Amino acid sequence: MRMSPREFLDWETKRITLLGMSGVGKTTLANNLPKKKWFHYSGDYRIGTKYLEEPILDNIKRQAMDVPFLRDLLRSDSIYIRSNITVDNLAPVSTFLGKIGDPAKGGLTLSEFKRRQALHRQAEIAAMRDVPEFIRKVESIYGYKHFINDAGGSVCELGDPETIRILAEHTIILYIRTTPELEHLLIERAQRDPKPLYYREAFLDQQLAEFMRERGYSDIEAIPPDEFVSWVFPQLFRSRLPRYQAIADEYGYTVDANAIANVQCEDDFIRLIMDALAR
Repeated sequence: MRMSPREFLDWETKRITLLGMSGVGKTTLANNLPKKKWFHYSGDYRIGTKYLEEPILDNIKRQAMDVPFLRDLLRSDSIYIRSNITVDNLAPVSTFLGKIGDPAKGGLTLSEFKRRQALHRQAEIAAMRDVPEFIRKVESIYGYKHFINDAGGSVCELGDPETIRILAEHTIILYIRTTPELEHLLIERAQRDPKPLYYREAFLDQQLAEFMRERGYSDIEAIPPDEFVSWVFPQLFRSRLPRYQAIADEYGYTVDANAIANVQCEDDFIRLIMDALAR
């Protein structure tokens, strides 16, 4: 969606999609907006509570069934298991994605890992395509005039132009571009505490083959799960940047991450958007 700063200021129902790497400040930015006026839609939360809810619970139950005490209680319906996903705690989604590697260390086989990756891709597409209906629903039911879509870091990886077109038709897409300093910090943080991530299959195949050649692994199940995630993150990070930028160039606008550090309230946010539109 394209518009002038004046058109944006006069827009009665402001709708924004925040795009960028996880850790760049999208959620913090959204949380600075008054919750009584802005509906905060988290793509990752929608994925975990709607589209991957059952696979996530199945994964947790499999782990619980390995514990004899819990297995008997589950089989007799004496207990039940549920995840407690919140916008600020998406650990069950991350845990479901998992990591490639040694099963004895919690790793997944390549086939199981790819199965989960495919489920996540389908879920993310569905969650983003839900945005127009949520915009309608939260206004008609709850009276929210303004809507902010906190998109997951892997939206640029989906390879589904129609989903991006839908977002652009109904929202202003704002890409938060990392600075060199933040890039260094995010890579360092990811390598220090490796988290499961979504990868395009072609990217995964290429990088996994290179990793195994470089580290001398002949069997995927011999890989310590954290090792591949730490190794691949810089490549993943840098491969995503031009993908985000291409989306912003065609459909939206770009702001640098250091600019959002100055956003403390709604007025600051409105000025940030207007400056981006004016450029």
